[in-house]
Amino acid sequence: MLANTAAASREGGKESVGVAEVVLKNIHKVYDGGVTAVHDLSFEIRNQEFLVLVGPSGCGKSTLLRMIAGLEDITSGDLFIGGKRCNDKAPKDRDIAMVFQNYALYPHMTVEENLAFGLKLRKLPKAEITQRVGEAAEMLGITPYLSRKHKALSGGQRQRVALGRAIVRKPEVFLFDEPLSNLDAKMRVQMRVEISRLSAQLQTTMIYVTHDQTEAMTMGHRIVCMRDGVIQQYGTPMELYSKPGNKFVAGFIGMPPMNFLPCEWRGDALVVPGAGETGLHRADFPIAPVAKSLLGIRPEHLRLVRSEQATGKDFGFPAEIEVVEPLGAETLVYCRAGEHRAVSRVHPESNVGRGDKVFLKPEAAHVHFFDP
Repeated sequence: MLANTAAASREGGKESVGVAEVVLKNIHKVYDGGVTAVHDLSFEIRNQEFLVLVGPSGCGKSTLLRMIAGLEDITSGDLFIGGKRCNDKAPKDRDIAMVFQNYALYPHMTVEENLAFGLKLRKLPKAEITQRVGEAAEMLGITPYLSRKHKALSGGQRQRVALGRAIVRKPEVFLFDEPLSNLDAKMRVQMRVEISRLSAQLQTTMIYVTHDQTEAMTMGHRIVCMRDGVIQQYGTPMELYSKPGNKFVAGFIGMPPMNFLPCEWRGDALVVPGAGETGLHRADFPIAPVAKSLLGIRPEHLRLVRSEQATGKDFGFPAEIEVVEPLGAETLVYCRAGEHRAVSRVHPESNVGRGDKVFLKPEAAHVHFFDP
């Protein structure tokens, strides 16, 4: 049953927040000319949940977010926010706030004026506007910049102002459309943590669009992974990482992505054609895969053994190291095995180098099999 929206009220000095569950039922989006951007999507975003829509460019995630915001018409299906059908509601009547990639700040206004602008349009009392602006500025650490204008702010400060303009409205639902894409790598990490902290502090439903799987994994309570307007998998970050529903999800989630190697059975042994035996046998798997499959293995579960250290018959298939990438806390080792390539994540003190002969063995407990 869809929960009804309860208006925010003041009780004992505390603000009780309304229920903001978002439910999508059989949502379609077809543009003029017959181009379908979103195919029959159905899922729900729970109250106070941080949900991430992730996928490559053109997969329909931003279109879906804009339909929730009311900036795009829904071709068919039903959208509920707080138990109320919102297909025909104007954006201003949906009690949502949206943060865009390009900040969308007014350059001729100061930070304070940008934060207050939407509240003035809603004709809130001056004292309440001052209070809300002050609280948001304090929360985001931008109080010293209230008198500055757009051009005097860094990219991170501008993004904080954009967040603040959404926060002061106290909406039921926050919508984020790739808000960190314009920031440098260090600032993206900092703002990622900031938004996650705000999510816990504000306890408001948040829907976040990104093509960056790292943002999806680190920020979302649950993830909707999309491709070509279709949901590929819906679940927690670790569900998508550890139990990918198909090859696309397995290759999209995780950095570096999962290794994929063709494999087949030769007697009792699992073999990578053109490389050799994997060191795995039918007895290693509760249910043996079909005759020819695609073996998927995460880099951290592809064990690397130097040739001189290999003993016995089950040490995996031979390979040669092509590239070594030391990253401090870990080292990525890129190998070539016959016509195939694979990457292994190893300890930073592993003594390996370009041109070394090694053996690669997938850990049986972490092997995935996909239909090629």
